[in-house]
Amino acid sequence: MKMASDDRPDLPDVLAQEARVWLRRLTSGDATEWDAQAFRRWKQSSPAHQQAFKDAKRQWQAMGPAIGKLLHSNRDVAAMHERSMRSGQPAQGRRMFLRVATGGAAAAIGAAIVHPPLQLWPSLSEWQADVRTDKGEQRSLALNDRVNLTLNTQTSVRKEILNGEIGGIDLITGEAAIDLRGDTSFNVVAGVGRSTAREGRFEVRNLDGKVCVTCVQGAVRVEHPGGVLDLKPRQQTIYDAKVLGRAVAVETANMSAWRKGELVFRQTPLEQVIEEINRYRPGRVVLTASSVRESAVSGRFSIAALDSALLQLQHSFDLNARRLPGGVLVLS
Repeated sequence: MKMASDDRPDLPDVLAQEARVWLRRLTSGDATEWDAQAFRRWKQSSPAHQQAFKDAKRQWQAMGPAIGKLLHSNRDVAAMHERSMRSGQPAQGRRMFLRVATGGAAAAIGAAIVHPPLQLWPSLSEWQADVRTDKGEQRSLALNDRVNLTLNTQTSVRKEILNGEIGGIDLITGEAAIDLRGDTSFNVVAGVGRSTAREGRFEVRNLDGKVCVTCVQGAVRVEHPGGVLDLKPRQQTIYDAKVLGRAVAVETANMSAWRKGELVFRQTPLEQVIEEINRYRPGRVVLTASSVRESAVSGRFSIAALDSALLQLQHSFDLNARRLPGGVLVLS
């Protein structure tokens, strides 16, 4: 994050906005050591920066009583929250980092926001998103006259404000495509890495702790604690919290398939195919036939006709289908 210039006439507003961005990042559960160091530099820049962060924390803490009142007044919700906390506590190291980095702000928000009981409301990181798409929804946004952002199904992003302008996004979860016109720098933070491009088009997918970056046109630089990688057109890399993968070639026909309304699979295990379909289809498909979980699937399916794709898979692997309320389909 770049610091606001002290000679800006709207400095208080810029600092307040930057402080909210920092608080969101630090309490997301995805903060890294890079974030901690950058935050300390930002906060120590001036007394005005420190005051802006204190004001942001004070506003955020105001939510605590509302959550506490809900848990106190509704025993069922309180009981479900207690069970979810016992089964879903974050690692001790991360809890310590959040307490140190935010001075207790995470605790003040309320554990019920961090760990929503039975997903009665969005998780903290999703709640903090500036833009979210629902299951099966895709949305295109013009961030300015040079940057167009397309979000795939179940995607949550936060805008990264640099000196009062949108200079990138934090991809909390899901998949995003970025189209750039002219010479303009734009970056996407996903997991522990950052992908930056100045022109062309690239895509970033952040799911289940793995991030996939694809360069469609132009060039993309991927920065990771494990190194830096430059991607050329039709190249892709995958990284997680520990390892940055190498650049590999991508088939042109498979790039951006989701933007064309298609799901493309090449020798993909059936279990992974079902998981991908579940990202788009209302309800849930449950595969209980363990004998075919690793069976390879190759094909191109229309997102608008996923029930037809499931019927094809059912016949191909000789599965029995049982439909339950709420759009649940059990394949056995």
